[in-house]
Amino acid sequence: MTQAQSPPPRGTDPDRFRMGPTRVSTLVVAGLGAAAVAWLLISSFYYSGVPRLPWLPVVTLAGLAVLEAYAAINTRGRIERKPGRDPVNPLMVARFVVLAKASALAGAIFAGFYAGLAGWLFVESTNAAVQDRPAAGGGLLASLALVGAALWLERSCRVPEQQDDEDREPGDRENRPGSR
Repeated sequence: MTQAQSPPPRGTDPDRFRMGPTRVSTLVVAGLGAAAVAWLLISSFYYSGVPRLPWLPVVTLAGLAVLEAYAAINTRGRIERKPGRDPVNPLMVARFVVLAKASALAGAIFAGFYAGLAGWLFVESTNAAVQDRPAAGGGLLASLALVGAALWLERSCRVPEQQDDEDREPGDRENRPGSR
């Protein structure tokens, strides 16, 4: 008689530390939380003597989005072994995945913050609020572009599915090169 196997003790599952794709729900929750915090902060501390919103974070976020989009295009081509492309370094791909996951979350937080900020600035009708609207809107767009580029980079780092010999249909053996 064999004993029924019990499930592994809690916390010892080997797949527990496995990294999966970024969940959109995580990004939405982070963005909504940041928007709420931004709305509360700006409604409490914004007054006409505050310096104007800077454009440097907007430019930085947009630059990161462009760089990650370029990395996504380049990495996908190298993984698919397109002609004229060097083979991909697996360690670099792993680093790109980590960068993409971190950038997606950071971009979602910035997007939420800029959305809360822009929402409050559009409700306010002071001269200072009207002058800060373009920077807040640009920050929101640049943050969303970063999230999109990061998710694209993460998706580009996936290994394409290939059909193994064991998975092929029995009739496919005759069609394989070198099988005759």
